[in-house]
Amino acid sequence: MIAILIPAHNEEQSISEAIRAARRAAADPLLGGEAVELIVVLDGCTDATGVRAAEAGARTVSIGARNVGVARAVGAEAGLALGARWLAFTDADTRVSPTWLADQLALDADAVCGCVAVDDWSPHGEHARLIDLHFRETYTDQDGHRHVHGANLGVAAAAYRRAGGFRHLACSEDVDLVRSLEATGARIAWSNRPRVVTSARRNARAKGGFADALLEAIAARLAAAPAALQAVTAVAAPA
Repeated sequence: MIAILIPAHNEEQSISEAIRAARRAAADPLLGGEAVELIVVLDGCTDATGVRAAEAGARTVSIGARNVGVARAVGAEAGLALGARWLAFTDADTRVSPTWLADQLALDADAVCGCVAVDDWSPHGEHARLIDLHFRETYTDQDGHRHVHGANLGVAAAAYRRAGGFRHLACSEDVDLVRSLEATGARIAWSNRPRVVTSARRNARAKGGFADALLEAIAARLAAAPAALQAVTAVAAPA
């Protein structure tokens, strides 16, 4: 069977949609009816994330670590305990494509590092156009990229065990795991075939993660070229 693992801290606004998307991927006919278990790790949640996750049909595990490395590790162990041969990781603010799981498995690798897309930059307000431009100019959305995202990562159970699993890191736990996989000689597919759409939110759940990277990109872009935002706005403005 396959396990989908989602860490969550106070994600009541997005968890239901994330689970619905994951369940569509689990029902993909290309999986040939293979069982898929969806596990949400509730990490220090004080809102209705757990209730909504259960209502959406996910198994839930509760911890109080407030540490994404711990949450991903706990989710992985829960999946392995159920007999998973493949561990597919995503995030609670992310929607995976209907063919996400099948696309990971079709790459016939020990691990798959996928890309992310963003379809709504509005959380960045007046800087939305600038950060969209920066992302499109600097992000590599093609095969052979070298991005690592916990929101779009798949690992064979045997390879995960050989690599020692996720370390209990507060951020970059996904990068650390991939480095460990590389050290063991794992075959890693750097592919843009498995698709996910993630949020561009400003309030990072894990310091140093994707949301913080976006904010740093805005700051760096404005510092390097203060007139960049005005130029982007002028081009986009109606005649």
